[in-house]
Amino acid sequence: MPTTPSAELPDPAARQTVGRRIFVGVALFILALVLLIVFFPWDAMRGPINRYVSDQLGRRFEITQHLSVGLGRTVTVRAEGLELANPEWASEPYLVKARAAEFDIRLWPLLRGKVELPRISLIEPQIGLQVEPDGRRTWALSRDTSDTGSVPVIGALTVDAGTLKYRASAQGADMSAQFSLVAEGSTPATGTRGTSLSDLPLTYKVAGKWRNAPFTANGRAGGVLQLSKDFQAAFPLEVNAAAGHTMLKAKGTIENLQELSGLNASFDIQGHDLEELYRLAGVVLPSTPPYKLRGRLDKHGDVWSARQIQGVLGSSDLSGDLTFDTSSAVPLLTGKVQSRLLDFEDLRPVIGLPVKAAVKSAKDPGTVVAGAAGAKPVTVAKGNPSRKVLPTATLDLVRLKSMNADVVYSATKIRHVEELPLDKGSVHVKLNNGVLQLDPLMLAVAGGSLAGKFSVDVNVVPAAFDAHLALRAVQLNQLFPTIESTKSSFGKVSGQVNLTGRGNSAAQMLASSSGDVAVLMGKGELSNILLEFMGLDGGEVIKFLVRGDRNVKLLCSAAAFEVKQGMMSSKVIVLDTSDTVINGAGQINLANETLDITLHPQPKDHSILSLRSPLKIGGTFASPSAGPDKLALGARAGLTLGLAFINPLLALAATIETGPGEDADCRGALAVAADPKAKAQPAAAGSPVATVQPGKRAEVSAPAPTPAQAVN
Repeated sequence: MPTTPSAELPDPAARQTVGRRIFVGVALFILALVLLIVFFPWDAMRGPINRYVSDQLGRRFEITQHLSVGLGRTVTVRAEGLELANPEWASEPYLVKARAAEFDIRLWPLLRGKVELPRISLIEPQIGLQVEPDGRRTWALSRDTSDTGSVPVIGALTVDAGTLKYRASAQGADMSAQFSLVAEGSTPATGTRGTSLSDLPLTYKVAGKWRNAPFTANGRAGGVLQLSKDFQAAFPLEVNAAAGHTMLKAKGTIENLQELSGLNASFDIQGHDLEELYRLAGVVLPSTPPYKLRGRLDKHGDVWSARQIQGVLGSSDLSGDLTFDTSSAVPLLTGKVQSRLLDFEDLRPVIGLPVKAAVKSAKDPGTVVAGAAGAKPVTVAKGNPSRKVLPTATLDLVRLKSMNADVVYSATKIRHVEELPLDKGSVHVKLNNGVLQLDPLMLAVAGGSLAGKFSVDVNVVPAAFDAHLALRAVQLNQLFPTIESTKSSFGKVSGQVNLTGRGNSAAQMLASSSGDVAVLMGKGELSNILLEFMGLDGGEVIKFLVRGDRNVKLLCSAAAFEVKQGMMSSKVIVLDTSDTVINGAGQINLANETLDITLHPQPKDHSILSLRSPLKIGGTFASPSAGPDKLALGARAGLTLGLAFINPLLALAATIETGPGEDADCRGALAVAADPKAKAQPAAAGSPVATVQPGKRAEVSAPAPTPAQAVN
């Protein structure tokens, strides 16, 4: 079989020679490339680079002195004399102007049109940042400065001896900052709380406006500003800031300055009014007296947390925890706060009452004893009958729509309540899409309780309110602490309020309200002097002055009103004791705050020196008046004077009451008061709803359900 000659194989020595030549060629190429990079005249490229970057950004870019570049996957650029102009619409000429700059730029993201700068170091920079309400910002590196995708991603920033100006008209911000870096090797000095300046080498000062209010700040920070979440190390920071009347001190660490995330700091804050925090930070809080609080402040993601809060509001203490979640379009405030001691004076600005002038302590002139809110103190002229009593402070509808809330507040003890003896209380505050709810609202009052719910809907104009309150088992002898003669009385008072209306203040809401109001009381005892003064019974007053006060048995009492458009019309007014039956009727006008009620006292005993006549209660809430019906009293006084000309004994006889009054129909009267559906009687002042005729029981046209029996 014929054989085919095999292919001639290369000589092994020849193969080695070829390999060496290739290796040497590659090495020489790499060496040449390295030499080219090292000795490349980058300064000669400054002109083309300046023109190219300026054309791409649509604004002037220039490296004015020297340029060097270190190539790699991350390119390092060193420039002396760096200038990058701002867009034409900006107020500051430069975004960055620095004596020297060094920064790293990632190559692969740059090829995709994304600027990533892991590190920037600036010496003596001038920085001008500005953002407009339409989204334009000076640091967006493209012709379209509203494109958020063109904002560079910056990792770490080091600055030394520079200035920064920041303007944001939407936030009312216009601030200038100065900062400097302590040189390495300098003698370490001790900062606040024993912190060395070597730990916080960057010092800064800020002045200007925030939320259109004067703003100042100063402090120290770590030498490298960490602006990216890629840095896991905590960045130390100290802040002393003041905005308007609010002052803040904070010290701690933060992981990402750009997003203010990973914050963990202690804080001390004080100011004239917590309400100012809405303007400064967007947190809706009520108007308060001057405050001083401390605690821990954290931020993780979009959630701020204020923990271990301790401090004072006016003369009241406050503690608890709060969180503020900004992840949704409408932020949410949640938490639980409490007071061991709540001074009622500190609630005045919250509920819209006039704030009393602050009184300084004689021992310490700098200590305010009476609550004084940030609002200007109001001197209440008690003698002015035209003065309004109902709170007229208006709701801020915009604020109630700008935040949601779910906060529980409680007070273990309440003091300095002159008008009403409140012991303790709690409220669950819920704010959702412009609807404010206090549900449940609970107050301990004079040994009893006031509980219920209250809501305000600000989505309609004027705002709509709905109130349902119940008064239960309030002790009569504790109810009026400023009236000495009630302290010997006893009995339990109950009541209910069901009202709806419209308005932007408490006064407007009540002026337009409709519903029903009732107060009930079963068996008990009353100070007799109260009843005798009410009926101008001179004989009983004389006996009281001689032998002292005594109590009379209370069989029942009730007052119920139907409310329509702010006019309270009586359904029943009755007070029945072992001595006297008092019936009444009338109206209370919540719009102009006036009273028009007539009471008819009728004794059950024989008394001398009595000039009993209908008792008129009138005037205003600020200056009420009470006295006998002048026409009825005048007729009786005329008869007395006429008889006195004939015989003084006959004049005395004219003042003797024969005591025709008998027990009132307590079950019926209480039934009317307890029944919201019972209709008001025609409100002719002076025409009692439940009358007592000689020898008859009081007649009240109403059923007698169980609630009446429960009160008796």
